[in-house]
Amino acid sequence: MSTLTTADRPVAVGAAKPARRPLRRGERGKLASVGLHSLLTVCAFVAAFPVAWILYISLGAGKDDYLHPGRIFSRMTLSNYSFVVNHTGFGTWMLNSLIVGLGTMAVGVLISASAGYAVSRMRFPGHRPLMYTFLLTQMFPVSVLMVPLYKIMANLGLLDTYQGLILIYCSTAVPYCAWLLKGYFDTIPVDIDEAGQIDGLSPFGTFWRLIVPLAKPGLSVAAFYTFLTAWGEVAFASHFMLSADKYTLAVGLQTYISQYNSQWNYMAASAVLIAIPAGVVFYLVQKHLVAGLTAGGTKG
Repeated sequence: MSTLTTADRPVAVGAAKPARRPLRRGERGKLASVGLHSLLTVCAFVAAFPVAWILYISLGAGKDDYLHPGRIFSRMTLSNYSFVVNHTGFGTWMLNSLIVGLGTMAVGVLISASAGYAVSRMRFPGHRPLMYTFLLTQMFPVSVLMVPLYKIMANLGLLDTYQGLILIYCSTAVPYCAWLLKGYFDTIPVDIDEAGQIDGLSPFGTFWRLIVPLAKPGLSVAAFYTFLTAWGEVAFASHFMLSADKYTLAVGLQTYISQYNSQWNYMAASAVLIAIPAGVVFYLVQKHLVAGLTAGGTKG
């Protein structure tokens, strides 16, 4: 007598379909995945479109081609980049911006790391008010700080100098970086400091030889932030750098625009070139950015 297998048994008409497997915790359904990926695609397009548009406009030969973008495609040229590099002060502006940006990054990271480590590890009188004082300085807009900072720089003889502009940018970047690094240093066990002291290291030796190597992600974020603070700033550089040979890139771009003439093609080409050093800095520190931004939130 033959036995019917499961595959040979007739299926009853109108039989109910097997129930769907319930989604596990953290698992997305197909509709949710499609919606999420669609949203991410739109966000990526919104983020990339301005950059692509500036790059496209920079390839137009005429200063009014941005008004007729359709005709740029048929006559793309690199003449704008050649003119900017060879017939303007772009090289001087780039050098000035690199001096100010790298100087701000070095001084800002040194000060913020020292302050963050001191508040994280040491209990000196006023250590809590110190951090809130840093936070308070971020509440004042640039327009309020412009006049008093100008007078201070003038009295110190620091107007139209790289040192003065670096100090001003550090006053903007250090408070945020100090808070960031303080939170990151809190995640490093205190046992490491105690082990360094047992081995005969001074407090500075412990900080430099043991803590700094472990804090590279946080320091990378601080370095990136301080560099960008100086790289793209306009207001302070426009008012405190008075000589044409001291102009930074943000100030030099303003020379392309006058009351009766606007050379948008040259400005677009310069904007693309300006983005290259910032992209290089981002590439060098990008592997540490996520860890540096998130690690400080695990402890108070």
